Amino acid sequence: MAAYAALISVMNIIEQIKLHPHPPISLDQIQIEPLIKNVTFFIDFLEFYSQLISSNHLLESRIANATYAAEDIIESHIVDQIHGANIASDKEFYNGLKEVIQEMDFIKKEVMQMKENNMGLFLHKDSSSVDIGPLRSRFTGQNATVGFDGVMEEMMDMLTGRQSTRQIIPIVGMGGIGKTTLARNLYVSRLIVRHFDLLAWATISQEYSMKGILLEILLCIKSQESKETYSAMREDELGLVLHKTLIGRRYLIIMDDMWSIEAWELVKFFFPDNNNGSRIIVTTRLRIVASQLTDSRGIEMSFLDDDQSWNLLCQNVFGEQGCPNLELEEIGKKIAKSCKGLPLSIVVIGGLLAKSERTREYWEYVFENISSIVNLEDNERCLRILNMSYDHLSVQLKPCFLYLGSVFPEDDKIRVSWLIKLWVAEGFLKPKSGKSMELVAEEYLNDLIERNLVLVHIRGSSGKIKFCIIHDLLRDLCLRQAEKEKFVCVFTRDNHSSLDAQQIETQHRIFIHRGKWEEELDIPRMSHAVQSASLTRSMICDFKEVLPSLNMRLLRVLKSNDRALHYGDIYSIEAIFQLVNSRYLAIRVDWMQISLYLSSLHHIWNLQTLIVYGAWNTIAPPEIWKMHQLRHIEFVMLDLPDPEMDGRDQDKIIVLENLQTLLQIRNFKCSEAVVKRIPNVKKLRLYYQDVEQLSSFCLNNLCRLEKLESLGCYFALEKEPIIRNHLLQNLNFPHSLKKLLLYRTRLHWGDMAIKIGSLPFLQVLKLETNAFCGDEWETIEGQFCNLKFLLIEDCGELRYWRTESSHFPCLEQLSLRDLDILEEIPWGIGEIPTLETIVLKFCSHSAVISAKEIVEEQLENGNEDLRVRVYFWKHYQLENLVTTPNFQVEIH
Repeated sequence: MAAYAALISVMNIIEQIKLHPHPPISLDQIQIEPLIKNVTFFIDFLEFYSQLISSNHLLESRIANATYAAEDIIESHIVDQIHGANIASDKEFYNGLKEVIQEMDFIKKEVMQMKENNMGLFLHKDSSSVDIGPLRSRFTGQNATVGFDGVMEEMMDMLTGRQSTRQIIPIVGMGGIGKTTLARNLYVSRLIVRHFDLLAWATISQEYSMKGILLEILLCIKSQESKETYSAMREDELGLVLHKTLIGRRYLIIMDDMWSIEAWELVKFFFPDNNNGSRIIVTTRLRIVASQLTDSRGIEMSFLDDDQSWNLLCQNVFGEQGCPNLELEEIGKKIAKSCKGLPLSIVVIGGLLAKSERTREYWEYVFENISSIVNLEDNERCLRILNMSYDHLSVQLKPCFLYLGSVFPEDDKIRVSWLIKLWVAEGFLKPKSGKSMELVAEEYLNDLIERNLVLVHIRGSSGKIKFCIIHDLLRDLCLRQAEKEKFVCVFTRDNHSSLDAQQIETQHRIFIHRGKWEEELDIPRMSHAVQSASLTRSMICDFKEVLPSLNMRLLRVLKSNDRALHYGDIYSIEAIFQLVNSRYLAIRVDWMQISLYLSSLHHIWNLQTLIVYGAWNTIAPPEIWKMHQLRHIEFVMLDLPDPEMDGRDQDKIIVLENLQTLLQIRNFKCSEAVVKRIPNVKKLRLYYQDVEQLSSFCLNNLCRLEKLESLGCYFALEKEPIIRNHLLQNLNFPHSLKKLLLYRTRLHWGDMAIKIGSLPFLQVLKLETNAFCGDEWETIEGQFCNLKFLLIEDCGELRYWRTESSHFPCLEQLSLRDLDILEEIPWGIGEIPTLETIVLKFCSHSAVISAKEIVEEQLENGNEDLRVRVYFWKHYQLENLVTTPNFQVEIH
């Protein structure tokens, strides 16, 4: 929620000013203390009583606006102090804060009164007035099971299997994916009805009571009894009746839509284990609930594929008759595909098409307006179902979810590294003792994934999540909620022409996405409207037009792909480096211009992330070593100067404790002075060129970077024999490394065991263009204990590779590229139990044949999981390479 995000943000600002070695302003503790107390009160209130505030949007808005006002005053004062123009006196500054504090005092009194008047809301509801959910009598028939056939069979086996002990079977998946439909179809299945003596259904949902659950189950089992009879009984009496009823009987209980393990804990003692095959099905959106219920496997619902989606749509529109003509089938398949495999969306669209005219023109209209139709049809049924997931989020997670769903364009794959940097820079993450902000952000993202609100799309070679995605309906939910709370303003095809300056001026975050409809944007009107957004803190602008003149003096986040900057718009670049409150700058610029303005970089007192594309041969100013908030620096090529050494200030060295990423640094000198200043760097990419001697770069000190996890070393030097000798003596890697990339290091394969093989945590090894030389590599036992991904590319002298399966015990992916004379892939590689994929790109004929033989032998041995992919240039004509599901060939 916007109010909570603003409160955390203002607390973070105050803390950053206090901890800064050279703060831009000083804060009088006595004057600022009332503000801190009020903000802390509101944070505690929202964390513990969020239910109370969620229904009072006006009060939440007042809290947010008062907090924004405090931020505006503090950050405006910082800008004035740094720029030295129109400087307000300290008296005026504290008078402004005093007015905000008074407003917060008024709101605080209202909140305390509301809290006192509504404490009853936080106790369980009066269980005597529970509304009974769907009874068995309501389930007179089955819903469409299209796409669920395989899952139905698996569930049938689990329900009717030989295991006699009582089993709990979770069905997990996002809202609308078909959990309840699957459970309902099982519940009314003739086979299931005959197999079990008793069946009952209880809908748990977010608000539940012990008595309500027991009542619902009993009224399913003992339908002859009246609701009034049971309602008059106490919880323990109901539980006893249920337990006696179930004793000795084979029963199936379905507990639908469970959000908390506490619901199960309340009633679990009343379900006896009769050792006769009784089963309990629980549907939930939360993986954590499923894991707490049972150690045994459950069912995780997947999205439908394109064929399943079309079949489900077809059944909803035409029934058993099927689609009457190819013209409707063609556009119908496009409609089904646009629903992104979510059954709820397909059913809603199917219901609309079933009662509408069946013409190509109308179906084309539906296809072009899928999102808006789904959200409006059936009284916004989809959004109401999905909104339950949002309501169930903690106040800490709500801003993260709204931001994730708004900041990336529709259908974009969300790069996790970008998302985490943005979350941290926005300032709405609450710090946790002993954890970096990035780790806090990762925990929040994993929580959203566990709740099935965000889906993992691609994992990197080390296994970490690289890209995630969000379903279109959940993104629509985020956009609506963010607009409602004035948390984010997203320019879309539908709203950009109607947004005027008055609506924009109070927006704190403005996102302008590129897209298929970019040509439809009214650029002049939009740019004019954005000019009025003087209070905006975040501008993410991916459309390739001239960035509006930056009249946003309080901007914290700027991510721009503006063509004008790349081609040297001096005014825009200068304006960017006047944004002294910036925390996150990611821009594309002309390489000839950027160095002119980096001299003022140190004025950006709270800068965390600096990402610059298009800037080659950039020289950083010496002051960069004094910017203690820096977390991530990414350039195409950056020259980093030596830290300024002043004997008088040895005890005042500023350690960049937050710095985690340095990419890509040219001729990096890893001196003792540098190592001391970057003790926590995790990701480092180095590039050496045009140097006579490597000895002055102190590469032996790399091993002192004890937090380093990812290292890339590129060498573009002339005297290659000298390189190898120096690196062999001085290139020492820290044991913390998880990912290593080497380029033109020209080490010998025999050096591998000395330098790399014994690294205990190494998971990813990429050897590119003559990283290693020689015609033979023979590995030894006890090395590469955790290696999961191995790339060997353009190490052209390699002819013989001798290894055993035990030498790479955890290897999952092997990628070989441009190895023209490699005789064969070692036979033992195929016997590695964890190996999933072998990829060969433009390798020798004999290496490809050996890969084919390996996969064929593994198939004969029952290993169907190993896959081989081979890529050739067009002029290669290789015989006897028949493709199979496990051996794929692609011609480039």
